[in-house]
Amino acid sequence: MAQITDEIGFIGLGNMGVPMAHALIDAGFKLVVYNRTSSKAQPHVEKGARLASTVADAVPRGGIVITMVSDDAALEAVVGGEDGVAARLGSGGVHVSMSTVSPITSRAVAKLVEDRGGYHISAPVFGRPERAAARQLWIIMSGAMKPRDRVKPLFAAMGQKTYEFGEDPGAANIVKLINNFMITSAIEVISEGLALAEKNNIDPKQVASVLGEAMFNCPLYKSYFDIITNRRFTPPGFRMELGLKDIDLVISTATDSRVPMPMATVIHNRVLQNLAKGRGDLDWAAVALGAFEDAGLKV
Repeated sequence: MAQITDEIGFIGLGNMGVPMAHALIDAGFKLVVYNRTSSKAQPHVEKGARLASTVADAVPRGGIVITMVSDDAALEAVVGGEDGVAARLGSGGVHVSMSTVSPITSRAVAKLVEDRGGYHISAPVFGRPERAAARQLWIIMSGAMKPRDRVKPLFAAMGQKTYEFGEDPGAANIVKLINNFMITSAIEVISEGLALAEKNNIDPKQVASVLGEAMFNCPLYKSYFDIITNRRFTPPGFRMELGLKDIDLVISTATDSRVPMPMATVIHNRVLQNLAKGRGDLDWAAVALGAFEDAGLKV
């Protein structure tokens, strides 16, 4: 597998971008980092990264740049334009988009990069910030085939396994949206089940402990059993506002694909219920509060 000795660009230092960039630095890669709030980059600079003052400055010509931004609009903003990733990267460069965005946006961004002679790889991740900090992400990859060996050392530094889904740059994003839909479905199911327990004077923590050991002994369920029963909704690993963005993407992709997803509508309404009560900055697992309120329980 090819070694990377040149500087790697990293754009977007949010809850996920911060530990992912740290993982790359710790693995010995030379990073140039950019974030709209530059103070977030300071810990990376202290570990040897170079701070870029603009998006363009964070993109090595003909090299590799990773974007990990919040939504479709942010991705389009950093990639497009004469000072964006596509224009700066140029011929032979590789853009690795690790954001959760729609497959339509992913394909459009890929075309911008490819029209300038570059390559685009979509590589969204499975895992919360604590998984990123532990270098235990699962990475889903699709898009250009030729540069994949160039980026695999980066993925190996950030995650535990990479899964490949063909050449359509939107494919990895669809898999990511399915993942997030299934996570939010699990959160809703856990919330309703624990509300039923508490309403019948059964300790929800004991129920969660038993279920997490017996029938649902997997990282996803055990993590959300813990978060919900202990009300650990701050600081958020993934803000509820972003959860609304993701479920909206699921519904729009399902509509485009003519796939009925009634559970997605249930989740959408649950998220809106909680956002209407001012919970947008809590972890998205805080949608459980709405289930408890519906059951007449105090939250």
